[in-house]
Amino acid sequence: MKTKFKTIVIKIGSSSLTDKQGKLDIPNLKRIAKELAKLRKEGKNLILVTSGAIVCGSERLNIKGKPRTIPAKQAAAAVGQSLLMKEYIKAFNEHDITVAQVLLTRDAIANRERYVNARNTFSELLKMGVIPIVNENDTVSIDEIKIGDNDTLSALVASLIGADILIMLTDVDGFMMKDEDGELMVQHEVDEITKDIENAAKLPSTQAGTGGMITKIQAANICSHAGIIAAIGNSRKPNVIEDLLSGKKTGTIFKARVSKLEPRKRWLAHGLQVKGILIIDGGAETALIKGKKSLLPIGIKSVEGSFSVGDSVSVMNEARREIARGLTNFSSEDLLKIAGERSEKLSEILKKYETVEEVIHRDNLVLIEKELK
Repeated sequence: MKTKFKTIVIKIGSSSLTDKQGKLDIPNLKRIAKELAKLRKEGKNLILVTSGAIVCGSERLNIKGKPRTIPAKQAAAAVGQSLLMKEYIKAFNEHDITVAQVLLTRDAIANRERYVNARNTFSELLKMGVIPIVNENDTVSIDEIKIGDNDTLSALVASLIGADILIMLTDVDGFMMKDEDGELMVQHEVDEITKDIENAAKLPSTQAGTGGMITKIQAANICSHAGIIAAIGNSRKPNVIEDLLSGKKTGTIFKARVSKLEPRKRWLAHGLQVKGILIIDGGAETALIKGKKSLLPIGIKSVEGSFSVGDSVSVMNEARREIARGLTNFSSEDLLKIAGERSEKLSEILKKYETVEEVIHRDNLVLIEKELK
């Protein structure tokens, strides 16, 4: 096995943990736990992001199929989370491995202080040889703090901890696209996630899961921008994790587009919810990418959305390709007044004695596009 992968995040989807009767697939859970135990004993740092709480809760509550209302889902999650953890504890106890439950919501990642605290907790658990088992805190999660699916959650966790690879286990052999003859073929290696790949991934969700292939592609894109390799593999194949790590032609590997970003840049890139869009001209695009400069008002062509000082905004070029993300020093209301203006005019326009010149300071900006190729 290749040794370059030291810290590994593994995501297990609902379809991988559900049998044909719609119940928790304990044999498959135990088999995956055995594979992970082998990696842990080889010195790998492992974080497991798992679905299955709602499946467990629905089974105990005799709910047929997937709960349809948010309160029903939250109730099933509340009942099922402890049942799911009980099975994981039993499975890993067979290999003398301790696990820890970690429940997250978006605000634990969006808030910088909580983000750092979460990263420190993960780091300490890994040092102790513990496998953190992560799920979204569905019981209390609302739209404002909801991540929404565990593919995205796993990518955010991988970015948070600075993992080397994210492996998403599912019920298919990998990401598929049609070849020249119209046959669906597994793509064993993807260099860059293009619009064609995104369009090919828009498949219907499974009955058990909350997302189809598109959420896995989006998760792979988050990892790619953070300098992390991502992979998709079939959870029903024995030794699939080891095979993916060793480079065998199984599943799909998505290459990272950059060297691994430092922690704060990863947080800026994907930890925050984007509240608005700034469209910039060619001169500003060059200044950001080649000149490593801050974004000034004069380069802004238009402002979209409603946001406040300190919010995360997306910076796009005139073709609406995302170039960067960062924390804005101006509200959308003020930016509409100063877009395209020179810095020396800002105080006069905004009727303020003193104001900053940069819309986004370089220290609070991370490039998403050209620098990452």
